[in-house]
Amino acid sequence: MQDVSVAVVQMVSGRDPARNLAATARLVGEAAAAGARLVVLPENFAVFSAADVQALAEDFGDPAAPFQAFLARQARQHGIWLVGGSIPVRGAGGDADPRVYSACLVFAPDGTCAARYDKLHLFDVDVGDAQGRYRESERFRPGDAVVVVDTPFARVGLAICYDLRFPELFRAMVDRGAEIIVLPSAFTRVTGEAHWDVLVRARAIENGCFLLAAGQGGRHDERRETFGHSMIVDPWGRVLAGIDSGEGIAVASLEAGGLADVRARLPSLAHRRLQCDTTPGPAGAAAPAKPHSDEVSP
Repeated sequence: MQDVSVAVVQMVSGRDPARNLAATARLVGEAAAAGARLVVLPENFAVFSAADVQALAEDFGDPAAPFQAFLARQARQHGIWLVGGSIPVRGAGGDADPRVYSACLVFAPDGTCAARYDKLHLFDVDVGDAQGRYRESERFRPGDAVVVVDTPFARVGLAICYDLRFPELFRAMVDRGAEIIVLPSAFTRVTGEAHWDVLVRARAIENGCFLLAAGQGGRHDERRETFGHSMIVDPWGRVLAGIDSGEGIAVASLEAGGLADVRARLPSLAHRRLQCDTTPGPAGAAAPAKPHSDEVSP
């Protein structure tokens, strides 16, 4: 790993994709101007309404697709590595399943897509808020691969929101060399108040890695309110920078020596006695024996 300046972007995205993209461009520009070489957007930064995801879904790799073209342009314009939160992506042609993937695309400074991660764990939960019932599996299908991407400064693992509750995914990324893990999110206010801080910091501590958690943070409509509290956490669990609520950016410098020092002084990764099969499989069933994919490139 090399020292690098990073940023997380927090938003309060709404129903209008054009307004969401305008806000994203402004915040990415602020992060780049502050010196960030790696910028992480929140989940659903462009399409927040669940009712719109299928209609606005894109074909992966389509150069004319609005959201992908926007992300490529932002990465190229600012010369940054851009983690594109999540956008809805259609399945392969001829697939009868109408559901889409919640895809996190990573764009390199030349505007090329360097990696794609499809959200593994879908948020099918009953929450005591105005929305009440969340069923992502009605519109989304789960991914099937652990993804870690090489950058000039670190190996970066990719996760999205609800994935935070599944520590085996984070351990699988570290086993593949992840030194930084990014987590675009849209945690509800209720679940965020209860669990966000402790889970984000725990994932960083137990895996001896930097964790960049970029969230949605405010009231989106009469039924949806997200928790925010985006943060950049070091391998010791210290919050290096963060945002409480509303839109904004948080920027921090990650020091390679800090990661190496924590892993050397507290070598818990080397002390493990148990290994588990982290191959993705159907919920409630034994995981099938099939190889992982380290990276998914276009």
